[in-house]
Amino acid sequence: MKFVDLSREIYHRTPAHPSHPPVVMGTWYDHDEVKVAGATRFTSKALHLSLSDHAGTHVDAPCHFNAASDAASIDEMPLADFYTSAFCLDLSHVPLKHEITVAEMEGALAATGESIRKRDTVLINMGVNKRLWGTPGYATDFPGLHVTAVHWLADQGCKIFGVEAVSPAPVGEPNYKAHLACGERGIT
Repeated sequence: MKFVDLSREIYHRTPAHPSHPPVVMGTWYDHDEVKVAGATRFTSKALHLSLSDHAGTHVDAPCHFNAASDAASIDEMPLADFYTSAFCLDLSHVPLKHEITVAEMEGALAATGESIRKRDTVLINMGVNKRLWGTPGYATDFPGLHVTAVHWLADQGCKIFGVEAVSPAPVGEPNYKAHLACGERGIT
């Protein structure tokens, strides 16, 4: 089995969704202070970190948009859910701010020669990093899934899907519809 780490680097002011707190990192203390424990002298370093549960690479837990008291938080999700087969759909050609349709998803899936099996993770390359990383539009101009495409993924048995944008659907109502569909269908 090949494992692929999709984590983004987390650093002070890592780009984050505008509605979530920023990543704040700093040095709490550094090696400039000598410490003593008995006859042992040493130095050490400690950093402090404050961030949203939506900073950098993250998973939207079921409770993010499902108000049910039994909707799982991220710490309640089984680790096994994150060790799945996965493949990537290339939708890097779609326009910015575009809602990706079921037909576009089906076309991208056909191009891979893959089929979505129950519990698969489907990664969706929308060309966001290549086109928007480091610009103000990174937080607002990305394409994403139309709510029907979210339901289509759930219908295929997909448990987790991933995008390289700050949200799964374009800014505004489409984004909230996509999040609510994830909550309703039990996918993240």
